Amino acid sequence: MRRRTIGFLLIMFSLFSAASAQEKGVFVKSTGEGYKITADGKDFFINGMNWDYFPIGTNFNYSLWKQPGDVIKAALDYEMPMLKNMGVNTIRQYTGVPAKWIKYIYETYGIYTVLNHSFGRYGLTLKGGKWAPNTDYSDPQVRELLLRETKDMVNAYKGTPGVLMFLLGNENNYGLFWRGAETENIPLADRQSTKDAYHLYKAFNDAVKEMKTIDKSHPIAICNGDLLFLDIIKKECSDVDVLGINVYRGASFGDMFERVRKEYGKPVMLTEFGADAFNTQANNEDQEYQAKILVSNWKEIYANAAGLGMAGNSLGGFTFQFSDGWWKTGQTTGLDDHDAVASWSNGGYQNDYKAGENNMNEEWFGICAKGKTNERGIYELYPRAAYYALKDAHQFNPYSADAKTRINGLDNMQFTDAMLRARGDKAALQSEEKGKVYLSDMRADFSTFYTGGSLISTPKANEAAPQDLNLFPRRQGFDHMQSMFFGVTAKPAPNVTANVQFNVLGNVPVNPIDEIFYENRGRQITVNTPTGPQQINPGNRIQLYRSTFNWNNKHFNLTGFYRTGHYHWAYEGDFFNLYPEANYGPNIDIYNGEAPLGFEIEGKKAIKGLKIAFGPELWWGANPAVLVKYSRTVKDFKFTGIFHEDITQRSGIQSSIAIPQPKTRRATVVVSRKFGNAGFELGGMWGGQPLNGRDFQLMRDGKVYKDQIKSSDNWGGKIKLTYANGAFNWYGLASYMGLVANGGMDQTRTYTGWTLKDVGSGNMYNALTGFTVRAGKFEFAPNFLYQKPLEGPIPGDVFAPGRARNILDDPFSVRSNRETVAGELLITYDPTPATWMYEWDNDRQEDAKFAMSAGFIFRHLPTVMDGAIGILGNRNLFAFPGSVPAQDLWEVNTRLVSKMTPEFGVIALMYAGNGQANGTDTRVIQRYGVDVRTIYKKTKFIAIARFNDWGPFDYHRDFNLTFPLQLIGDISTQLGKPDWFMLPASKIGIRCTYRTLDRYSNRYSPIKILDPAGNLVPDPTAIGFPNGREWEIRTYIQFNIGK
Repeated sequence: MRRRTIGFLLIMFSLFSAASAQEKGVFVKSTGEGYKITADGKDFFINGMNWDYFPIGTNFNYSLWKQPGDVIKAALDYEMPMLKNMGVNTIRQYTGVPAKWIKYIYETYGIYTVLNHSFGRYGLTLKGGKWAPNTDYSDPQVRELLLRETKDMVNAYKGTPGVLMFLLGNENNYGLFWRGAETENIPLADRQSTKDAYHLYKAFNDAVKEMKTIDKSHPIAICNGDLLFLDIIKKECSDVDVLGINVYRGASFGDMFERVRKEYGKPVMLTEFGADAFNTQANNEDQEYQAKILVSNWKEIYANAAGLGMAGNSLGGFTFQFSDGWWKTGQTTGLDDHDAVASWSNGGYQNDYKAGENNMNEEWFGICAKGKTNERGIYELYPRAAYYALKDAHQFNPYSADAKTRINGLDNMQFTDAMLRARGDKAALQSEEKGKVYLSDMRADFSTFYTGGSLISTPKANEAAPQDLNLFPRRQGFDHMQSMFFGVTAKPAPNVTANVQFNVLGNVPVNPIDEIFYENRGRQITVNTPTGPQQINPGNRIQLYRSTFNWNNKHFNLTGFYRTGHYHWAYEGDFFNLYPEANYGPNIDIYNGEAPLGFEIEGKKAIKGLKIAFGPELWWGANPAVLVKYSRTVKDFKFTGIFHEDITQRSGIQSSIAIPQPKTRRATVVVSRKFGNAGFELGGMWGGQPLNGRDFQLMRDGKVYKDQIKSSDNWGGKIKLTYANGAFNWYGLASYMGLVANGGMDQTRTYTGWTLKDVGSGNMYNALTGFTVRAGKFEFAPNFLYQKPLEGPIPGDVFAPGRARNILDDPFSVRSNRETVAGELLITYDPTPATWMYEWDNDRQEDAKFAMSAGFIFRHLPTVMDGAIGILGNRNLFAFPGSVPAQDLWEVNTRLVSKMTPEFGVIALMYAGNGQANGTDTRVIQRYGVDVRTIYKKTKFIAIARFNDWGPFDYHRDFNLTFPLQLIGDISTQLGKPDWFMLPASKIGIRCTYRTLDRYSNRYSPIKILDPAGNLVPDPTAIGFPNGREWEIRTYIQFNIGK
């Protein structure tokens, strides 16, 4: 009897265990009343949220999962309780999130994850390292890669607690239209997008089948854009478990659930839906309307759940989204601005819909507003009314016994309470932002300078000051500096912002060995008085540092700037580069430049395609000018016209790197088009008309003649052909530019990071061509240039009245357009091409363990040039009487990037080559050096070594002043993670600079001799003396709040 009892118990235990094992996992089940999800044997309805983490100032390149572990945990421990509190039980995340954090979120907060593979939605890296920005699902190589990636995803996450479901794609059907607009009269079945859709959905289904061979305990869904191509989904996606839909239809989804039930017969999960919290017509935040839309959406999602008498195929959904995305409008620009511009139109949202106008504000979809980022990269959230309304809505359980009677209660929800609760959060956010006018920026710099040296002209601390008290450094020894920056921001309306920053000086040192810097305007100056020389304080110890303003109106976007950079128009049809980029880094501070200064207006609606720029100095060295650009596309041809008028000739100059060109007037017309993989750009230019009639000299057979600028010298033309096929890309460019038909330097990137480019100068014809070939993770890119001036240079040694031309006294000169035959080879190793090696912010974004670029350039320069413009020590301009001789030049440049961990990275730059001065000194230097930057956690280390190279300022290359050795070491630690760029931060550090000096170095003084006036002056040519040396130890403390 006992044995039979024990045997019966064992059998029952085995049956129970088997039943339990069968229930372990997540399954989609069909019941007589519809579809349900069961998670570990229990009915589960998805109260979901699209969740991400992007601090203000970052964009799509940012990843929370690449941050230190304590930062990740802090972010999750702040936001997951907020989600749990409002009834969210599932979040949607993309691949890249480590499995341990999915497990952490689930085990700590009970929140599941739907793991989303984008399935080529945003491009793919194919074999050979080929980056394909637009995915062709008919390509066998693409299909092989996608199937491998999705299987790898399942293998990596299948046993992870907290994974609810796998999701493929993100409205990839919308991405099928990348080939361009299609003619409406083409039959639907014959359209390219329809053909591509068959390939897409077959690939989806093939991936699902492969994934199910690995994991049968998690459903697999696809994410579609609304119901577009539902008929093809029915044919091709029979193995898909769930249809995910991104849908934005306003308060109601209409017949969507019923259509899917009838036409596809699969359950539905809404992967995105929502409403923005900004009213475009009223130009202010509208929390109540957002809350009402979302509650109405959720009521329909619940009503279509199994057992409630409607379609019965709703498994739940994911509200879009938890917090605002400040990066979405500009993608890479305006990341610190909460843009109120509406980027698309949707008639389903009637509160601010107006025919012909956009009303959907991408940066305002969050049910929580986003606060400022602290030094760790963490921010606070401020719930809107929708948060509190959804908290009440998610109390509803569609599978409860009384669900049918309780669901109508969602229609009677009162939003007053949600609005009242949200007011406190809005007040807290406004308190953080300080209202309409607030102190937005504050920076305090405290520095000390301890300097010394030997065999240099700088007097020691105990020696007499130099006779010229306006000569710096004035002495060796110890000094200090205080420099304060204050910024005030005014925001009278959500779409209007202005920021003004001021600099206030304390003490300004007289001993830094790098004697030119922003604060040196506050040094005492020596003036002659009836009683002799006297030192006085200048009156500009408080100075406007920079300013910007923006007014984003529905008809235009107005942006003003003073010493705040702007971008060029070269990607917008400015083929001749009339409007260059104006981002100058530290140079604009070093030389106390005032550029750029002006404003831009970008048209919208009826005047879309129009841009106007006006200002006293739109780029550094520019004459006061106005530029007008208009672009329009007609039958796939893009036409652009630009007119540029200089108002007057500029006079004030800060540096020889920004010399104004002669006053001009110019216009360009450009047409471009793509033909599959090929493309062309063709343009004509008329420029320099105010220079007509001016005299200039020219040489023929060794003799100098005089001529005048004619109207025929105003014309120029340029053509560029391209062919891009992923692994192989080619371009060719040729131009002919009249004597005064001056454009600008090409600032675009064509395929890779080549150095040889069209200089855009007048008085020139040229030809360039290059191609790139990918081989695995390597790219090889040769590039060639030939250019020659129409009228060659005049040597500096010609007999008078002949002379070398210069841009101050002549209508044109030969400088950058010097006759050149050049070639370069650029080799790139980039295992992560999605973070492009040659993007301007690659220092930040590169995520490879190791990436490298190496380039070799050779230039054959068979002639001299005309005279350059130099700046004397007193910053006065002059023209060099000649130039350097003909010379062959070469250089090698290498850049290495290694991001070993989120907390440790190294970037190294190495170079070698020869070089010529800008002025007349004929010495050819052989220069080389290395620059290494390292970040480890909160510490940044910089090491720079330069050998036989020019010094740091413009006059060093102008006069060919070099130092045998230059060493710099800088180590600092700061509150948050250091930036790879030199940006303001709260930090403390020490910087050491060491130089050796020889006869080619300024301030080298082995002995002093009497000059003809009887003054003691250095004699750097004295024989028998060792090299001199100078050094500086600088300590700095910086406190920074704001940008």
